[in-house]
Amino acid sequence: MYKHINDMKYISTRGDGRKLSASQAILKGLADDGGLFMPEKLPVFDFELKDLVGRDYKNTAYRIMRLYFTDYSEDELKECIDKAYDGKFDTESIIDIKHACGAFYIELFHGATIAFKDMALSILPHLMKVAAKKNNIHGRIVILTATSGDTGKAAMSGFADVEGTRIIVFYPKGGVSSIQELQMTTQKGANVEVFAVHGNFDDAQASVKKIFSDHAFKKLLADNDIMLSSANSINIGRLVPQIVYYVHAYIKLLEAGDINDGEKVNICVPTGNFGNILAAYFAKLMGLPVNKLICASNENKVLFDFFKTGIYDKNRNFTLTISPSMDILISSNFERLIYLSCGCSGAKTSKLMYELYSSGHYSADKSMMKFMSDFTGGFASEYENLENIKRVYKESGYIIDPHTSVASSVYEKYKNESHDDTKTLIAATASPYKFAKSVMGAIADINGMDDWEVIEMLNKTSGVAIPKAVIDIKDAPVIHKLECDIELMGDMVKKVLGLKV
Repeated sequence: MYKHINDMKYISTRGDGRKLSASQAILKGLADDGGLFMPEKLPVFDFELKDLVGRDYKNTAYRIMRLYFTDYSEDELKECIDKAYDGKFDTESIIDIKHACGAFYIELFHGATIAFKDMALSILPHLMKVAAKKNNIHGRIVILTATSGDTGKAAMSGFADVEGTRIIVFYPKGGVSSIQELQMTTQKGANVEVFAVHGNFDDAQASVKKIFSDHAFKKLLADNDIMLSSANSINIGRLVPQIVYYVHAYIKLLEAGDINDGEKVNICVPTGNFGNILAAYFAKLMGLPVNKLICASNENKVLFDFFKTGIYDKNRNFTLTISPSMDILISSNFERLIYLSCGCSGAKTSKLMYELYSSGHYSADKSMMKFMSDFTGGFASEYENLENIKRVYKESGYIIDPHTSVASSVYEKYKNESHDDTKTLIAATASPYKFAKSVMGAIADINGMDDWEVIEMLNKTSGVAIPKAVIDIKDAPVIHKLECDIELMGDMVKKVLGLKV
């Protein structure tokens, strides 16, 4: 058993050499050299999984997070966890597991905004508040985030009216579902600002990273006692809490007698920015018995092509799909896997990332691909996705959203091609109510029906109550109507913060 690391330090994937505490890394979000923070050494479980059987989600969360966030006291961390995983979730167990069509679906959408992002963004504001106090930060903390649909709302919900913070969110206009857009544009909070940008998520995310690495802007912020941070999964404070639900799902399967102690499982994850599946991989490296990590892509299949060829190439047509949170060609968290695969070489990682941003592609060598052999990729076309939603419903009565369906479809193909009968967990990442038209359009005739009629139909068909998150926005006024071009995002941030443009 690995000895508990009492003083975990965090370093950049691009090798700038500085070592930060967990609270410092959470506050900064992104390293000064543009890299992502990684623990110097990944911890492993200092407990037996079977000993957690019968314990609640909060207990699992503490057991995992204390291995990473070592400069938080026991009381500080437990208080953050208690505040995060409370009555805002509509199930006492925080996650639910449903068995359908030969797989176990981990329902990660029982939080306030009915998407898996709630699992980590419910705790991040509390981690940041403690971190600010620990590091004597008395100025404003500004959370700057690009979203492909769900992170924005979950972050706004978490940070709304949190003292000493401001949150600015950019989302691609026309690149999210109508419910996702309404969730963001109706968000209350005196410290919240939302912009629809003219471009796709990759454009918005690249612009946010550019703002983070702008040294003149950093000086301007410092002069005005403002600290910039991120709520995207590039923030280690977002990523680590995501490890918890994979571990807890395994424990719940043990508890139910669905698996034996030490039995390996596969984990299949619908993947865009790579953070969710990376958390599953961290769980495996820590000691969770995992066989294969199945990376499921939609028609923007840059990751599928990488795992097949070893070449990451974003130079391709960008496709808007019915699984918009996965419409991504630059998977930011993939940099962390690249870093691990090249022996934690900051220099090599930095070189490959420079190639990506300068030419749009890079290649992994044989040793890197061998290191990543725990992963396999698959993708589902739009047609396959819709057909799979219908198949799962007809075979089991279970209704899944288009992102979860991508994973479900990919898993079916993987199982049929590999003949791997390992029990498999599928990350169910969003409530079907977030994408009601796509879901019900696959199952029934919805021609001529508006969003709310379709939602009522989904309610009758599924037997699942309409979530509060959907009811709340039905008649809510649209508060945020601002739009901007990608190249003006930096100016908009300055304007919101009252800085000279």
